[in-house]
Amino acid sequence: GAMSLYWHVENKEAVFDLVLDAVFDCRGISEVDEARGWRPEVVHMLEDWRAVMLRHPWSAALLPRRALGPNILGRLERLGKALSKAGVPEAELNAAIWSLWNYVLGATITRASFDLSAADMAAGQQRLSRLSEHYPTIERSRLLLDSDWDGTFRKGLDFLLDGLALKR
Repeated sequence: GAMSLYWHVENKEAVFDLVLDAVFDCRGISEVDEARGWRPEVVHMLEDWRAVMLRHPWSAALLPRRALGPNILGRLERLGKALSKAGVPEAELNAAIWSLWNYVLGATITRASFDLSAADMAAGQQRLSRLSEHYPTIERSRLLLDSDWDGTFRKGLDFLLDGLALKR
């Protein structure tokens, strides 16, 4: 029965910790091809991380409070190693990791919660068009009609990684 679970774990919080960590073991990360350099490895890790959270949208909300499981810590360790190999100085490593962590979490939460129908997106863009004198830049870019979530995620990730590459 449901309560027999508590013979194995202390409380509901421990169940959340175990389930969340199990989710992050869903798909293994392939071995690194040293010849390709650090960037493809980091892109693969972060795209995989995002894919896991999109399959389990609740995980993005829990992750910031429960990041101490071995699978999650293993992912962070691997990211830290890749960034170190990329030449990110030890003194800037935490900022680099947190910047990428925050980007992936934010992009995932936005994607998971911004699931509007085409009609809703068009209605939003029409409303924005009526307000274009106040918001001309986002109206012109047709921000509310952009549904290329994967492409936008990758471009944003490229912006961040380009900045890290410049720091080397």
